[in-house]
Amino acid sequence: MSRQTKSTLALVLAGIVVVAAIMAWWVLRPSGLPEGIASGNGRIEATEIDIATKAPGRIVDILVREGDFVQSGMVLARMDTYVLLAQQAEAQAQVRHAENTYQTAKSIVAQHESEHNATKAIVAQRRAELDAAGKRLKRSQRLVGEGAIPEQEVDDNRARVLGMQAAVSAAQAQVAAAQSGIEAAKSQVVESQSLIEAAKAKVTRLQADIDDSVLKAPRDGRVQYRVAEPGEVLDAGGRILNMVDLSDVYMTFFLPTEAAGKIALGSDIRLVFDALPNLVIPAKASFVASVAQFTPKTVETESERLKLMFRVRARIDPELLKQHLAQVKTGVPGMAYVKLDPAAAWPPKLEIKLPK
Repeated sequence: MSRQTKSTLALVLAGIVVVAAIMAWWVLRPSGLPEGIASGNGRIEATEIDIATKAPGRIVDILVREGDFVQSGMVLARMDTYVLLAQQAEAQAQVRHAENTYQTAKSIVAQHESEHNATKAIVAQRRAELDAAGKRLKRSQRLVGEGAIPEQEVDDNRARVLGMQAAVSAAQAQVAAAQSGIEAAKSQVVESQSLIEAAKAKVTRLQADIDDSVLKAPRDGRVQYRVAEPGEVLDAGGRILNMVDLSDVYMTFFLPTEAAGKIALGSDIRLVFDALPNLVIPAKASFVASVAQFTPKTVETESERLKLMFRVRARIDPELLKQHLAQVKTGVPGMAYVKLDPAAAWPPKLEIKLPK
């Protein structure tokens, strides 16, 4: 083969390689986003909840393990309630004692009211006797003037009137004493009622503490960590478990000033995870920060202003999450694509594709 033929063949082969490279680049080139759609990277997050003790105590049992799915109201752990139960029994005894005191006070009130009525009757009787003695005295004074009766009888009638007046005063004093006794007994009734209410409130408070010693899941979610183990003694507020609320899952990402200024709450967002690139998950913009981050100390030029980044949160529909709870994982990185222009169309690669 001549040298010229070899050179020609080499040029042809080089041309084929160049054309193939151009075609490969054209097929495999990254396609840009259409106008009205922006993107940012982030990680899947969820609201975390600490399951902690309300009061200090010893852990009796933990009923779940890391990774378990739990439903709202499900019992997760139990604390020792021996002391609380003893205090509640004491408070219940105080309630019974206060109730007995209340009944006794009511009986004393009834007794004093009876005495009060009796003394009022005695007053009426003494007044009637005084009136009769007064009339007898007047008759005797008239008759003594006529000489029909001796002077001694008038003196006796006068003394009898004075005695009846003293008896009326004594009976009235008994009425006042009986009235004071009624008021004192009624005060004891009110005091015993207060003691009953205080004791019952203590029983209710202790029952609330006993109920709080049974730790339940506040929401549906998944247990992430067991922070403590049975037998450990914790202070008030001591953590036992950490769980994530799988009804509130979101991705936090950042957009530059120009894009953040166009996004609205409720804007459509598509999420694509690095671990599952074939899936496209729909979401909504639930939060846009009002304060920029990554801000330089002095912002003077337009290029520096473009460095401002605003935090955006894309929240996944809770109903969609319920259908795929077993596949929801936090910490997974991915990309968020947000529609800045409601009229913009999603490219085919960002059409919704959910797990089966």
